[in-house]
Amino acid sequence: MTHALALETLLGGKQVLPVHPRTALQWISVIRQGIPSAAVDSLAKAMHMTQSELATVLAIPERTLARRKKAGLLNSEESAKLVRLARVIERAEAVFENPDAALDWLKSGNAALSGATPLSLLDTEIGAETVLDTLGRIEHGVFA
Repeated sequence: MTHALALETLLGGKQVLPVHPRTALQWISVIRQGIPSAAVDSLAKAMHMTQSELATVLAIPERTLARRKKAGLLNSEESAKLVRLARVIERAEAVFENPDAALDWLKSGNAALSGATPLSLLDTEIGAETVLDTLGRIEHGVFA
C-alpha cells in the first residue's frame, strides 16, 4: 500500500474524502480546504480509541470536535492535526509490519522519548518529528 493510499484508508477512504490525494502537494490542498469530520470517526475506529481519547491526542477540545461533526468539516488546523496523526500511524504500521503492534507501540511509554508515549507527543509538530525519527531508528536497527 502506498503512503497516500494508507493515509486515505485511515481517514475513511473514498467514502469520506471527496478527493483522493496521491502526492504531498495534493494533501496540502485537502488540508487547506478542510477534511470531512467523518474522518475523525474513521481514525478513532482504526486506533481503537474513543472520540474523547482522540480529542486529547489531537489537542482539540472534545466539544469542538462534536461541533465539527455537526458542521461536517474540520478547519485547516484541525485537518492538519488529523493528517499528522494518520501519517505517524501509517509510518508505525510500516515499521512494525502489524497494525496492532504499531498501536501498542504508540500507546506505550518509550525510553527513547523519556518515558512518554508516542501518542502524547503528537500534539506538536516537533513531537511528531521526534516520534517519526524514533520510528526511523527502529526501522534501521539503531538503538531507539
